[in-house]
Amino acid sequence: MEQHAPAPLSTTQFPVDRWWVAALSSELTDKPVARTLLGRPVVLFRLPSGEVGALEDRCCHKSLPLSCGSLESRGLRCGYHGLLFDRDGTCVEIPGQDRIPAKACVSSYPVREQDAIVWIWIGADVHARPTSAPPRYAFHADPQYRFGGGHYHYDAPYQLIHDNLMDLSHLGYVHLKTIGGNAALHMGAETRVSSDGDTVTLVRRMPDSDPPPTYTAAWPFAGRVDRWQEIEFHVSHIRIWTGAMDAGTGDLHDPARGGFHMRGFHGITPETETTTHYFWTVATNPQHDIERVAQTVIEQSAATFDEDKTVIEAQYRNQLRFPGGRQIDIHVDAGPNRARRVIERLLLEPA
Repeated sequence: MEQHAPAPLSTTQFPVDRWWVAALSSELTDKPVARTLLGRPVVLFRLPSGEVGALEDRCCHKSLPLSCGSLESRGLRCGYHGLLFDRDGTCVEIPGQDRIPAKACVSSYPVREQDAIVWIWIGADVHARPTSAPPRYAFHADPQYRFGGGHYHYDAPYQLIHDNLMDLSHLGYVHLKTIGGNAALHMGAETRVSSDGDTVTLVRRMPDSDPPPTYTAAWPFAGRVDRWQEIEFHVSHIRIWTGAMDAGTGDLHDPARGGFHMRGFHGITPETETTTHYFWTVATNPQHDIERVAQTVIEQSAATFDEDKTVIEAQYRNQLRFPGGRQIDIHVDAGPNRARRVIERLLLEPA
């Protein structure tokens, strides 16, 4: 079997001129949030009006992080000498001074809040402006669904999280207590991988499987089940549709199949070359006891992602211990490798 060194991550850039996830809406309350995104220190905030803003996290006076400041109706006030900045980064007040210098400003970033997600446009140049609208995620806005989620900070590069989510065979070994088990079925699942531009789609089907613990806690299955996992990779995020129905009661190729399912949103935003912000939500719409079932799914999903974080950070620490260590590809790596090729191509494209 062919061996290769781990695909190197870019040490100088990330795919830019696109929308990245900056926060979940629930994270922005009455205090500024400091966050480094693609190597750029940013302060995120929500004004009392509900409007969201994003500025470079540095006052133009003495360079105190603006995230140390406070929010007011007109903007974000620096916590050192009280300069007040609006959402565009313009200083609109200097306490005790009438004249405001023209250079009293900081860079702002385009942000859009929709479907309970806050998106930020990161361009090759700090002054770049969006050339497209941010992605939509309809299941957050669908009243038939309940959803919840959270944010993790990873001490690991972002593409290791891509690898993990694009290869769900690991469920058989890592997530025995929640959505996993059935290791042999996971490793041998019928799998199809396809690409369309910057999007990679991976479909896995596992008929006649034991239902995992999370599924049995959420749905009254009669016995064994037919499972599916459909994954859609985008540069800034990954969407995963997983579920199961009683074995032999439906067609796994039917988009309108019945049974129980979960819709996962995974925003993976590089912080630096070696650290990552991971934003996740899970949405479900069971036709019985929806509040209890949704809460069970959300709680067990959080436990699942705790396990992923433990594995991925341990993996990265060991890669650092064995620099240049050889790694092999096996059959379950088709999806992760296809996603890595998308990133590699984008990094090679001229700005």
